[in-house]
Amino acid sequence: MAAVRERRLPQLTLPLGLPADGRGSRLHLPPLPPPASSSEHHFSDFDKLEVLGHGNGGIVYKVCHRITAAIYALKVLNAGDPQSRRHAAREVEILRRAADHPSVVRCHGVLPAPSGDVAVLLELMDFGSLDSLQLRRQAQPIPEPALSAIARQALLGLSYLHSLQIAHRDIKPSNLLINAAGEVKIADFGVGKIVRRALDKCVSYVGTCAYMSPERFNPAAQGGAGYDGYAGDIWGLGLTIMELGMGRFPLLPQGERPDWAALMWAICFGETPAIPDSVEASPELRDFVSQCLQKDAAKRWTVAQLLDHPFVSGKDRASPELAVRELLVDLDCDSP
Repeated sequence: MAAVRERRLPQLTLPLGLPADGRGSRLHLPPLPPPASSSEHHFSDFDKLEVLGHGNGGIVYKVCHRITAAIYALKVLNAGDPQSRRHAAREVEILRRAADHPSVVRCHGVLPAPSGDVAVLLELMDFGSLDSLQLRRQAQPIPEPALSAIARQALLGLSYLHSLQIAHRDIKPSNLLINAAGEVKIADFGVGKIVRRALDKCVSYVGTCAYMSPERFNPAAQGGAGYDGYAGDIWGLGLTIMELGMGRFPLLPQGERPDWAALMWAICFGETPAIPDSVEASPELRDFVSQCLQKDAAKRWTVAQLLDHPFVSGKDRASPELAVRELLVDLDCDSP
């Protein structure tokens, strides 16, 4: 199963350069934000313990502060060429804007790194990503109460990001992190976009194609020259919840070897994604996924609408949140 998942989730981050503004010139991105002040941390203050993963444009390490023994995640962003520098500047700007919400991974500072790279000091989410959680569960579906809590926390994070005019553009299980307290947080803003004007559309083909919404493959088919990044985030969340509830990637038949063409065809021309009748799921979960995965972006529910959906808006929030913690306790007990 692990091998199949590796094949069917290609990391297609395909930046196509900066879009032109209305005057035909290149948009100007701000220079890389300054590093943390001298009174804060320095790159040399940390010892690398292990590699946690490879994100968009960088490598994430588990690190230990030499003096305090505090543990963090350190994402080292490639900034060695102009395009990488622009991407790093954008990711740092987004992290700094979104630093104060419990459903977004916290940024503790920006450090200058060797070779001109930039290191971002992040809180450590000690249980990793929802993708790795699913692998540890051997592809067993996540129980619905826990799934409800995961969806709600992710929606709260998206609500905050969208209120700051930030479109994530790569919502998927590996970019939703979880800690021992059962908190789920959005991470990895390497292909995020700050929507600086209300009517701005996203145009770049970036992200992971398996979780892209139909309009992102062909914006013109939706009647415009760009796509709504916020609606694209909702599609990614719906597909993520569907995958976690089924225990496998849902858009292709189980065992089928995916490629870019197969994924594009399934997303753009296949039937509207829905939880199969053979999968045990409540009517509320089925409808929640359905509202997220409307192929017409204009019909897709917004974050605000989804937060009022019965699947996540139940009055007793303690039970779903407890279900997430129990899920983690079970995993911890099963560890060697």
